[in-house]
Amino acid sequence: MSLTLQFVPYSEIENLGPARRVNKLIAIVKQEKIVLLEGRLKKEEEADLIAITMEEIGDKFKGIELAVINPPKNEGFFAGVKSGMLSALLGDRQGFTVVGPASVVKQIKQDPNKIELFTQDSKKAAKKKRKKK
Repeated sequence: MSLTLQFVPYSEIENLGPARRVNKLIAIVKQEKIVLLEGRLKKEEEADLIAITMEEIGDKFKGIELAVINPPKNEGFFAGVKSGMLSALLGDRQGFTVVGPASVVKQIKQDPNKIELFTQDSKKAAKKKRKKK
């Protein structure tokens, strides 16, 4: 089994409307690729991504796994000012979003220091489901 990660820089989606952003990500995931998106989606876009995914689930598309990693919050006055300035300048470019097809990504675990991405062979998963029937 090969695993494909596709990096999507924020500059590639920043001028797209919310629906086109979501559709672009779903199109990549449907190719059984794991998307590494620079930055993060807005909360409404995340909700749309999940809603559209639920509508499109079928025999060939099993859904998605999603994780959003935000930069750690530094405490202290100067760190807060610095963080506020960066947020004002960069906006949604801060952080990192991982979206993968549920047929490939079994689970995503995250903590402040790392992401653990557990994968499965989509062909083996399909064979196991056929055997259970």
